[in-house]
Amino acid sequence: MELEGATFNRKRAEGRDRSAKPRNLQLKVRKLNPVSTICYAQILGTGMDTQDTSPSVLLFFDKQRFIFNAGEGLQRFCTEHKIKLSKIDHMFLTRVCSETAGGLPGLLLTLAGIGEEGMSVNIWGPSDFKYFVEAMRSFIPNAAMVHTHSFGGTTDDNRADSSNSGAVRSLTNPIVLIDDEVVKISAILLHPSFSGECADKMDVANIANSDNLDLQSKARSSLKPGDIAVIYACELSEIKGKFDPLKAQALGLKPGPKYRELQLGKSVKSDRLDIMIHPSDVLDPSIPGPIVLLVDCPSEAYLQELLSLQSLNPYYTNFMDQSNEESKSVNCVIHLGPASVTKTAQYRSWMKRFAGAQHIMAGHEIKNIQIPILRSSARITSRLNYLCPRLFPTQGFWSVQHPSSFLQDSNDSSPIVCETIPAENLLKFHLRPYSQLGLDRSVIPSSLTAEGIVDELISEIPEITDASRSVSQLWCGSGDSMHRSSANDNMIEEPWMTENAQRVISEGIHVDHDSDVPSCLEDITREDMEIVLLGTGSSQPSKYRNVSSVYVNLFSRGSLLLDCGEGTLGQLKRRFGMKGADDAVKALNFIWISHIHADHHTGLARILALRAELLKGVPHEPVLVIGPRLLKRFLDAYSRLEDLDMQFLDCRYTTAASFDAVAGKNNNKLDGAGRVENTLFSKGSRMESCWKRPASPVDTATMVPLLAKLKRVLHRAGLDALFSVPVVHCPQAFGVVVKASERTNRVGKTIPGWKMVYSGDTRPCQAIVDASRDATVLIHEATFEDGLEEEALARNHSTTMEAVNVGTSAGAYRIILTHFSQRYPKIPVFDEKHMKNTCIGFDMMSVNVADLSVLPRVLPYIRLLFKNEMALDESEEALVAAAN
Repeated sequence: MELEGATFNRKRAEGRDRSAKPRNLQLKVRKLNPVSTICYAQILGTGMDTQDTSPSVLLFFDKQRFIFNAGEGLQRFCTEHKIKLSKIDHMFLTRVCSETAGGLPGLLLTLAGIGEEGMSVNIWGPSDFKYFVEAMRSFIPNAAMVHTHSFGGTTDDNRADSSNSGAVRSLTNPIVLIDDEVVKISAILLHPSFSGECADKMDVANIANSDNLDLQSKARSSLKPGDIAVIYACELSEIKGKFDPLKAQALGLKPGPKYRELQLGKSVKSDRLDIMIHPSDVLDPSIPGPIVLLVDCPSEAYLQELLSLQSLNPYYTNFMDQSNEESKSVNCVIHLGPASVTKTAQYRSWMKRFAGAQHIMAGHEIKNIQIPILRSSARITSRLNYLCPRLFPTQGFWSVQHPSSFLQDSNDSSPIVCETIPAENLLKFHLRPYSQLGLDRSVIPSSLTAEGIVDELISEIPEITDASRSVSQLWCGSGDSMHRSSANDNMIEEPWMTENAQRVISEGIHVDHDSDVPSCLEDITREDMEIVLLGTGSSQPSKYRNVSSVYVNLFSRGSLLLDCGEGTLGQLKRRFGMKGADDAVKALNFIWISHIHADHHTGLARILALRAELLKGVPHEPVLVIGPRLLKRFLDAYSRLEDLDMQFLDCRYTTAASFDAVAGKNNNKLDGAGRVENTLFSKGSRMESCWKRPASPVDTATMVPLLAKLKRVLHRAGLDALFSVPVVHCPQAFGVVVKASERTNRVGKTIPGWKMVYSGDTRPCQAIVDASRDATVLIHEATFEDGLEEEALARNHSTTMEAVNVGTSAGAYRIILTHFSQRYPKIPVFDEKHMKNTCIGFDMMSVNVADLSVLPRVLPYIRLLFKNEMALDESEEALVAAAN
């Protein structure tokens, strides 16, 4: 069946859509309040439950906001906890890596889309930050990164200017970044231990303090990008003493505006006496402003320099080498380093130098992995788990009975020499008003448990208990006509179920006859393939849905990722637990990325960096990343910061036509320059101009070995083929076909392999229909609801009905819809009568290939979970209709 009426936005597909005017991104300028009434430091618990990213810290003032570190999930966290990103003035990175900066790309794009003109923010990082900025330029407009600042001199600069003694010394001195009437923020650079010749000549402490500038220069030149860590010192302005009106009157001053002048630190002339009155004459002594230090010591390699940094001396309590004017009293130290460092005897001894300071340990703590940070998402997933545990298994952080059994800390037995406070999500340390100086736990979220969520669900929707039993009977009855009949009777009795829902289930009961089930599912086992939807939202993360990512579990044969939006690693850890997620990352056969839009790939660097770390010292091959050409530019630039241990293959060379051409089976598809032609976008076709040809001839010497490697990887994974399919969304956008190899059952019968198709982002198009012919399962984007066809057309996305029609036209056995607009926060709008072979995707949904026959019949029960939200939507539509 051909797809009829498919139209698309040609300019957008070609990258020539200029409907939106260029934005002049606004940098916030605020009038500061020197006498700030409220100020606190607050722990933002990103990564506390998943340990995939560094927690962030918010420094809050009446008129200013500062955030330290922006790991993946920060934007979603802020949405969950109602922290307005538009109010942030400055962001600071303690290191430049995916763990601390993985959330920046998405955050910058979100800020750029706020309001009429968009917004920007000042971002500060050590010298290596310039490499990250350069990498982001491949998919983020330059205007969004105008206000990025690197400090401290690059390692390249050190090599070039080793004779510059001032530059070398500046590496150990505090660098003042912000200094206004409210706060002074300074950066102190921290470097790892040196090795080789430098280490042989003297120890690290001596290198750091040595007057031998040549030795210092040589040591610094051994640094690699990404090695620098930063300690931030945040010093609030002093608190002026209380004004004494009696003293002012005694000095001949009348009540009036001169009182205010004196409070602001200005001298005034007496009204009755011929004298000048100075602030010190009428004000009590000032109180030094509170000080907060943020310390990120990422490994023991940094300890030696941390212990010897002279620039920290003024902050130590027993510092006597300088006058009292230069000594400073620290009120709070927030430690961002891992427990493997912060629990060592050396580190704890160093902490004692800040006598009287409160020490908040914000590094990864074992106890936090069972406390979900994204509570809204955890609540929905737990409710779905109660209804249908087959499709929604228990979340990883609640399936672990004894977390300490796999996260042993070898330093737990170290003596306690300094009292510490374990960080909790949203824990505050008040800095002003001075009377409230200290910890505040009042806004720490209450505990959340799976049992409590289920109790709440049953109280809210009592009929969910019967629905859960009915869903379990779907599996009990599969393949047994007697059980199917009894299950059908029970389902029809449900009073809450609509007539359409009853029909879907009733018809679905009889779909399981052998003549209707694809032959590839004959004797299929649960260890064959499972699809895990890690992110089912579009554009940017929301409370309930993360951005695009599909994990395909091949069990003993490894796994693969289709798209890898921000937060993918965190989602893996929520699904599989800490160790299970690490195992999943190590087992990746390849990662396939559909296009360059940020919501589909900004979690990739974190996944690759973790895999490289996990497999260090273990014999392995670099993982294969298949994606659009621009993605390679990003990965190449980023790899200067972290080892990604990957090989890149352009999607264009994995189309069916390209495989044929390279294999020599269809040599007429190579043009005179050796470029691969794509017949799906051939001359004269409606989509001819959407196919951007390579700027240079194909490097056959590079491409052929990569394609050969792909074939080997597919074979080891039990897969017969992978083909990328050009689709209609933006330049270099693709869908993908993955086909399993044939297998032999117990009696020696040959059974064809299953076929899975993932559309990526696309308008309905014939190319994806052709690719989906007789697919076992089609995962298709459905960004918009029916009725919003014009918006879908303008943005080259699909509506729900359009996505279903693609699968129906192709004869796909099952269709899973995903990539929903964030305007549908919990469940998208859909018409049940068209969903016979279709199911709505949710984050953490795990669809085993053995469960595909049952899949559509679960949808009416899932709808019950959201009946209150859907009823609200329907009532609002009725009001709008009545008003018109």
